[in-house]
Amino acid sequence: MDNITQQSSAGMFWRNRWWQLVIGMVCMALVANLQYAWTLFVAPMHARHHWSEASIQLAFSIFILTETWLVPFEGWLVDRFGPRPVVAGGAICAGLSWVLNSYATTLGMLYFAAVIGGIGAGGVYGTCVGNALKWFPDRRGLAAGLTAAGFGAGAALTVIPIANMINSRGFEHTFFFFGIVQGVSILLLALLLVRPVLRQQAARKTKFAVSKVDFTSRQMIRTPVFWVMYASFVAVAAGGLMATAQIGPIAKDWGLARIPMSVFGATLPLLTLTLSIDNIFNGLTRPLCGFISDKIGRENTMFVIFIGEGLALLGMMQFGTNPYAFMVFAALIFLFWGEIFSIFPATCADTFGSKYAAANAGTLYTAKGTASLLVPIASVLAATGGWNLVFIVSAVITIAAGISAKFILEPMRTRWIDSHNEPQGALAVAGHPHGTGSASRMSHWPEQSGE
Repeated sequence: MDNITQQSSAGMFWRNRWWQLVIGMVCMALVANLQYAWTLFVAPMHARHHWSEASIQLAFSIFILTETWLVPFEGWLVDRFGPRPVVAGGAICAGLSWVLNSYATTLGMLYFAAVIGGIGAGGVYGTCVGNALKWFPDRRGLAAGLTAAGFGAGAALTVIPIANMINSRGFEHTFFFFGIVQGVSILLLALLLVRPVLRQQAARKTKFAVSKVDFTSRQMIRTPVFWVMYASFVAVAAGGLMATAQIGPIAKDWGLARIPMSVFGATLPLLTLTLSIDNIFNGLTRPLCGFISDKIGRENTMFVIFIGEGLALLGMMQFGTNPYAFMVFAALIFLFWGEIFSIFPATCADTFGSKYAAANAGTLYTAKGTASLLVPIASVLAATGGWNLVFIVSAVITIAAGISAKFILEPMRTRWIDSHNEPQGALAVAGHPHGTGSASRMSHWPEQSGE
């Protein structure tokens, strides 16, 4: 048992940092349906209310933008007040959102529910990832990956039950039932969250560049290295979203969506089975690639994985009209894409310190919202050159991001961290709240809090 775990285990068992990690993972799994199960409700809402699918999908865009762009503020609240109140508020909003969806009879009400849902999902997501980065400065990639895995894989457990309930009881009942269950469950788990108290301890030796200085979000966004990270995040997120958001329409256009597929004795439509498998792979890649990045370095992992994503996109373009190839390459696309939600938060904390990790990771996470604004380009590309053009453009920008991570971001980030880890560099950080003391050159490690 390590130093931090021994200190934490002195109190209630759930104050142990590993239990805190598990609680965060479960919270993430419970809120995941707001994003990943949405596609199951689009057709039933269209059939019931005769709203256009584009109008319904606008609610999803509103949700994504609200979720991502409010995370920096929610991260600031976490850094200031701790995780418990932010996740509790997120639980209420997440549950209320789906309850409102169950009663929505106008697009305005649907869009309002999307805003509430975005606030809730962002509060839970930003808090749990930020908390993991603080509890595990020694295993940031793994901790952020396991936490993000809850969000990626959580929906895999409920895609089939939600689809079955929609078919048997209607989408309104499904929204209401799962909204109540998810909201109440997250609220109860929020009561178990505690805030890690940062204490100063000599920085551990690592093979990779890790900042000994804590930077606020305002200081962070003034650095060129942050914007290189941000651009890389946007490129990969946009490339992946262009493809992953269109899996349903692609399967439909290729005549694959309703092909029956048998697995473990059960027969399911190809699209439903593919979505379940994709969510599992989307969750698996986050801790796996986070762990790998702890061992071989963040940018080295980005280089391999981003290029793998590009090749998977090209494979889908070339062979995806075969049902089995469609499932395989869709799974690979999700496998190589989902890791951005573990590696980038870990890279951000490595670069800008632990103290403000929740707000800083939240600020970087807005890149997902920026990328979502580019997703409609996929429809334009598809109308112009078919789905092949979508896959080619997505593959090119993803592969370019992998190359730039290795040959631009890595040397730039290493030089920047090394320059500020030097005593004179730390003292020269203008406006840094600890810039004139030795504390700014110590890494922060968490211990148990009695919150």
